[in-house]
Amino acid sequence: MTDEDWLGQANHYLTDAGNGHRLHPETLAAFLAMQDAAAAAGIDCQLVSAYRSFDRQRQIWNKKWRGEMPLYDADGQLLNSQTLSAKDKLTAILTWSAMPGGSRHHWGTDIDVYDRASVKASNHSFELVDSEYCEGGPCATLSAWLDDNAKKFGFYRPFSEFRGGVATERWHLSHNVSALPFEQLRNKAALENALESASLEGKQTLIDALPQLYSRYVLNEGIS
Repeated sequence: MTDEDWLGQANHYLTDAGNGHRLHPETLAAFLAMQDAAAAAGIDCQLVSAYRSFDRQRQIWNKKWRGEMPLYDADGQLLNSQTLSAKDKLTAILTWSAMPGGSRHHWGTDIDVYDRASVKASNHSFELVDSEYCEGGPCATLSAWLDDNAKKFGFYRPFSEFRGGVATERWHLSHNVSALPFEQLRNKAALENALESASLEGKQTLIDALPQLYSRYVLNEGIS
């Protein structure tokens, strides 16, 4: 493995997971086994998102910085991007969306999941927000099932609680064994080099703040 692997700039090891998704082979095998078990419990566990490249994450970042995609605070309340300072815009984006190079989705080991059948039956406009996975939400049963069963298939929630970094994401699962080598490769110097070379909105603001942002958001250590 090289820095390109954890930064999302290389993807030679990925395999087709269907519907345009790609995953690490070990992660895909574990997900399919978990999906079958969920189906036996009457839950339609499907992928929302799997691997995302550095360039795809860069596109998302640029759209959010320009106000072409919505920004939310840690409680899921919509923000007016036009009134935010550059620093506040960084915080708003990073609470819900990783910087390019800093996303666990770059590895093909992490997935976002939902209960497709329940969402469809509820006639709900799905937004991938926390309330949809809490009591009364269309994915609440899935979330509760994952509480009890995800670990059996090698998955855990890296964003299970808000620490002042990334918001709570009950839908985000990481395959522990597959993700560990990528976690161990992460380093701030390689990330900064990748950002320096990218066509990125707010780039200098991001790079100037990277020493603080790296531990708070990329490592999700939050605010100590």
